[in-house]
Amino acid sequence: MFVTRAAEILLGGGIIAYPTEGVFGLGCLPDDIMAVARLLHIKKRAAAKGLILIASSIDQLDGWVSLPDGQSIPSPDPAHPVTWVVPPGPRVPAFIQGENIGLAVRLTTNPVAAAICAAVASPIVSTSANLSGKPAARNRFVLRRQFGARVDYIVPGNCGPASGASEIRDLTTGKVLRPR
Repeated sequence: MFVTRAAEILLGGGIIAYPTEGVFGLGCLPDDIMAVARLLHIKKRAAAKGLILIASSIDQLDGWVSLPDGQSIPSPDPAHPVTWVVPPGPRVPAFIQGENIGLAVRLTTNPVAAAICAAVASPIVSTSANLSGKPAARNRFVLRRQFGARVDYIVPGNCGPASGASEIRDLTTGKVLRPR
């Protein structure tokens, strides 16, 4: 039931807070400019930094990524999530990519986050639930205190199994851009 409610909020242009592999995330639909602008305002995050998209399957990234022939996003490891920076596809608006050359994407293994992506049949924005420069929320108490009145819905569930934000790697070079 909570996944259905989260999907309704997202499809209606809202913002949700939800568990991911390592921290709570804030999300909206990536093609909703008003929701993305509101999310950036809530986080006090500069649009130039860009945003991560998560998906429950590689198919949801059709049009969002433009992988070179022979390259694919590796299968996810639930205990060690990796966000991959990949060439953006034609669906990626500047307000998602920011000033970055690539687009950051992750195939989520968190069952709640994956169910939400599946319910909206789309990737969703996934930025850590924190004010810019502050630690990300890993429990619902901190999440509610920081964002309870600012988001449209806090999705029940737990983060895990990772212990923090995902590693970020460049898919083409393998270079680690943000360690675990």
